Amino acid sequence: MSNIKIAPSILSADFGKMAEEVRRMEVAGADLLHCDVMDGVFVPNITFGPKMIADIRKVTKLPLDVHLMIVEPEKYVEAFAKAGANYITIHVEATKKLVPTLKAIRALGVKSGAVISPDTPVGEIEPALEYSDMVLLMSVYPGFGGQKFLDKSLARLEELTALVKKSKRKIDIEIDGGITLDNIAEIKKAGANVIVAGNTIFGANNPKETITALRSRA
Repeated sequence: MSNIKIAPSILSADFGKMAEEVRRMEVAGADLLHCDVMDGVFVPNITFGPKMIADIRKVTKLPLDVHLMIVEPEKYVEAFAKAGANYITIHVEATKKLVPTLKAIRALGVKSGAVISPDTPVGEIEPALEYSDMVLLMSVYPGFGGQKFLDKSLARLEELTALVKKSKRKIDIEIDGGITLDNIAEIKKAGANVIVAGNTIFGANNPKETITALRSRA
């Protein structure tokens, strides 16, 4: 059994019965919940804001992993922290204030993280490592769920893992996009220990069995 953490992405949940969906993930054995916040500017989709996080916080004790796919995230981190986020991750491509924003997140008592999109050189995340509790590598283009895993992501994940090891810091390595039972083993081998999965879990007939299978194959 592996030591990976499984983070179901609520982007794949039925928003009309979110409380029930969250409880379903708890019962299934999720370690944390991944919450994708999209603004329609940084990515071509719009999801939800701090109120959704606050409402989810009311119905679960699971850590909330809030992934901000928004421009100028520095303007909003306090609102998401107050809403109940346990992690707030921000894109290196979305702000000119990456390090100050990561510092601000930590100052709010929340774990911080930097994110890179598929076409961003992995090395651009290096200045953020000192101020990150988690780093997130997107293995699909951000904006929509249900995409296929990008083959180049494995090499990028290995490069990111090497940077984290070089930093000698204890940083979780998260990956998001197209994770399935068929590729989880090689993803874990490349260094990821936090696995975001949306359709793979929410679309399963038995999410608990799927989460157990993801762990056993990793």
